[in-house]
Amino acid sequence: MTMTPETVLDNLVFPECPRWHDDSLYFSDMHDGIVWRLTKAGASKVLEVPEYPAGLGWLPDGTMQVVSMLDRRVLRVTADGVITIADLSGRIAYPANDMMMDRAGRAYVGNFGFDLNGGASPQATILLRVDTSGEVHVAAEGMLFPNGAEFTADGRTLIIAETFASRLTAFDVAADGSLSRRRVYAPLGSLLPDGICLDAEGCVWVTCPGAHQIVRVREGGEIADSIPLPGRESFACMLGGADGRDLYICTACDYNPVETKKQRAGKIERVRVAVPGGALAT
Repeated sequence: MTMTPETVLDNLVFPECPRWHDDSLYFSDMHDGIVWRLTKAGASKVLEVPEYPAGLGWLPDGTMQVVSMLDRRVLRVTADGVITIADLSGRIAYPANDMMMDRAGRAYVGNFGFDLNGGASPQATILLRVDTSGEVHVAAEGMLFPNGAEFTADGRTLIIAETFASRLTAFDVAADGSLSRRRVYAPLGSLLPDGICLDAEGCVWVTCPGAHQIVRVREGGEIADSIPLPGRESFACMLGGADGRDLYICTACDYNPVETKKQRAGKIERVRVAVPGGALAT
């Protein structure tokens, strides 16, 4: 059965890094420097991040954290204002990107690893872990553009998209947040995975720029479903809604900020799917 997404919100620049939290869809309009919250009542501005907001997450007490891309910082939104909890600029040379937080409040932060918009060739980089104290650790090495990520519902497995390796990679997660037993969760052939979300059957919805579609992938790499996006590209996704079956898709027509700012063609699109979300709830 063909599923056709509906537009929920448009006139965005480059929507990315969606998270379902507190019965709302939060996302970063990355190239417009704004974090938004979307509810049934409409969209409201949460925060401005001039150096481009990326990954979003919450501590156990509900405090929000945001990745500031260009200056490579992790920000914490406190009652007294926004503070820098971790400066990653001494660890990585190119923009910080998506972030996934666990129930303990540890944040796993990806980064470009090379000058993507300048046309450089992909280079391996590190995945960083930022503890609640702000202490920074190398969680994994040799990652090719660590991008969208999800924890399984039990919190024991981290699945992350390695965009320029065309694969989903999985790690076991120890009680102290360290990662081990690295393995390929799903090879993706020619697809370049960006943002991902996990459903209750262990399948992963994968956005794949350049392919004009979003795909649902089983562990091992079999494509179980595909939603076409004619003339548009998918960059991130999230399962949410009252029953977890609303698949929100962040779409645009380009990823380079020079183009996205001119086009202002970014959208949040939504489609109903059969299987609800199955990732770790934070």
